[in-house]
Amino acid sequence: MIKEKIDLKSLNREQLEEFLSELGKEKYRTKQILRWIYQRQVTDFEQMTDLAKQFRQQLQERATISSWQPEVVETSTDGTRKYLFRLADGLSVEAVRIPMDEGRATLCISTQVGCAMGCQFCMTGTFGLARNLRPEEIVNQVCAALQDGPITNIVLMGMGEPLHNLDNVVTALQIFYLDDGLGYGTRRVTLSTCGLVPEIKALSQRIKVQLAVSLNATTDEVRSQLMPVNQRYPLNVLMDACRDYALQTKQRVTFEYTLIDGVNDSMADAKRLVKLLHGVRSKVNLIAYNEHEGAEFKAPTEESVKAFQSYLLQRDIVATLRASKGQDISAACGQLKGKLDAQSVT
Repeated sequence: MIKEKIDLKSLNREQLEEFLSELGKEKYRTKQILRWIYQRQVTDFEQMTDLAKQFRQQLQERATISSWQPEVVETSTDGTRKYLFRLADGLSVEAVRIPMDEGRATLCISTQVGCAMGCQFCMTGTFGLARNLRPEEIVNQVCAALQDGPITNIVLMGMGEPLHNLDNVVTALQIFYLDDGLGYGTRRVTLSTCGLVPEIKALSQRIKVQLAVSLNATTDEVRSQLMPVNQRYPLNVLMDACRDYALQTKQRVTFEYTLIDGVNDSMADAKRLVKLLHGVRSKVNLIAYNEHEGAEFKAPTEESVKAFQSYLLQRDIVATLRASKGQDISAACGQLKGKLDAQSVT
């Protein structure tokens, strides 16, 4: 029986060391291979010229190094770039490159094909969950986007709920952090969750990462309507977990708050949000809802957004307003996939 080749992009340092040990190779070979894969973006073992020919042959027989090219790329007038990647099984995922000031760029990547969380304002939730992404499928989104230039920060905030795919996400984070690989520090990677409380606690024990929590409401009634996960982990339970995470990791938790016209953008909501955040080392990232075709919600007015932010700032809460990018392309999660899927059935 032929043994299936292992994708080296699926392995963290310890797993790669173990694989090379099975081939009878020394630990220092791990560093060499990591540099070839991630720093030089080499996927052909024959190009790894500081490895002996026999060793390269062994690797060729036992392993592979996957490499992605986007099937579709949409580029906005503001420089935002949306990638759609076709997976080996025919499914697809998205990543978004967002230009920042001073030449910096943030890449928003996916962790699942679709999502099981069913948040009402999120287009990805309408697809349901097809499957988890494997570590190499998470990592390859970054490797592919790096071909368009440096990426300063990574955000696990694309399609899927990262904590619903915890094991594979932790492995991918370990790969991102490799000094001999992609070399991202823990402060440059953010994981966004809808609020899976047991997994938030597990995450704090397993690996360090900036945590962002999608909050979006200040009452259990509204949040349960917007985000079904709230029925399992209501606000008091979620906020306790966030308070513990901040204490355990000594990191500030970011609360993402998508402002939706007439749903959660009132002054009463702003006042309740201040109370919710009491005692939690945190900051708030305000996001104006991005309308998409078929959406039942509306974007907030500019006046309500400014009033909401101003109320928080006056009470010494760090509250930033995320500028909407890629308005002229399918930049929101799931929009490009949804558009192309619709075209394929017409």
